[in-house]
Amino acid sequence: MPNLQKGDTKLLNAWAFYDWANSVYSLVISSAVFPIFFEALFTDRSHYIMIFGYSLKNSALISFVTAFAFLVVAFVSPLLSGISDYVGNKKSFMKFFCYLGALSCIGLYWFSLESIYISLVFYFLGLVGFWGSWVFYNSYLPDIAYANQQDAISAKGFSYGYVGSVILLIVNLAMIMMPDLFGISGTKGEAAMKAMRYSFVMVGVWWILFSQYTYYYLPKGNKIVASSIKKHIIFNGFKELKKVWLLLADNSPLKKYLGSFFVYSMAVQTVMLIATYFGAQEIQWASQSESTTGLIICILLIQLVAIIGATFTSKASKKYGNIPTLVAINGFWIVLCVLAYFIYLPIHFYVMASLVGLVMGGIQALSRSTYSKLLPETEDTASFFSFYDVAEKIGIVIGMCVYGIIDQITGSPRFAIVFLGIFFVIGLLLLKRVPKTAALSTK
Repeated sequence: MPNLQKGDTKLLNAWAFYDWANSVYSLVISSAVFPIFFEALFTDRSHYIMIFGYSLKNSALISFVTAFAFLVVAFVSPLLSGISDYVGNKKSFMKFFCYLGALSCIGLYWFSLESIYISLVFYFLGLVGFWGSWVFYNSYLPDIAYANQQDAISAKGFSYGYVGSVILLIVNLAMIMMPDLFGISGTKGEAAMKAMRYSFVMVGVWWILFSQYTYYYLPKGNKIVASSIKKHIIFNGFKELKKVWLLLADNSPLKKYLGSFFVYSMAVQTVMLIATYFGAQEIQWASQSESTTGLIICILLIQLVAIIGATFTSKASKKYGNIPTLVAINGFWIVLCVLAYFIYLPIHFYVMASLVGLVMGGIQALSRSTYSKLLPETEDTASFFSFYDVAEKIGIVIGMCVYGIIDQITGSPRFAIVFLGIFFVIGLLLLKRVPKTAALSTK
């Protein structure tokens, strides 16, 4: 196995390439094909289903399951991150969650309303696998890249992810729209549903296959005081979290940045997770076929524009600084949330998708690299990044619950989208309180 030095181009590219491997999950499963597939299961019935004796709207149900998955990840990942830095094997943890998520995607092939409980378990484990591996992936950034490289390589990772996931989604779209070309039999509707199920399998295979390049070059992980580990290894994780918490208390820029990130990230991630459900239910499509095609085209549009957005944001941060750039992006998100309440026609949704793409990749990439720049000098990166990820996950739990409750009560997600705009307002105000530091300087 190669032993590449920090900052090595080959190592940086191998790290970024994991985005190529796993972003097909966030696009095909979270954003595009699965939401359309799930909505299509309710074509001949209402949007409500009985779960544990309660009548839940389908999109609200997915919101609550998603929130629960993120709650589990938020609780487990800090413990595993602390442990991984002690024993120096965070790559093994990253692999475990990667394979868990990928195999769960393959399990979605059998998703049905008749076996809704086991189906939701596969969906739940897919989320846990994706975001669990993301914790350890993020924690590698300060290990493999110097501060002046982190903005660019973080943006490069997201760009890789957008390109790779778009390639697979285009193939999936062709399968769904032209099933005969791929030898998929059945009526038009049946063949399309089969194609979607095949898409879930392809996501799992793609994820496992392309992640091997990353695993080949990534180091095993930093080994810290491994001799101190005894049988109560779980408590070492808690001790590590306590140490990091105390360090955060003495680091005002990092602490204040985490507070702002917690608030605006809950809105960003929630909007991304529910956008397709919103489009399927609230946009006035002429037919089910137009809805399927239009929604996937919108998702593709977001991904393609996001490549430009991530690159533009990286350059803007160099010129204006990280925090001012994040403030501007949050302001743009506020406008989008207000406009979303008034969109009804497909053309409105296409325009909105383009605007969302401009800031979606940018805010994710810049948020990750900004946090990395603010970290103190330490080899214990996994535990610090677990705090970053916990803030993100808990935020998503709150955001998805807010969306689900409003959707369940009102029967429409429009009010929920506007409500999420408030989180961007608060996040913007909190960002302006982050002290200026040399790490975030444009010099």
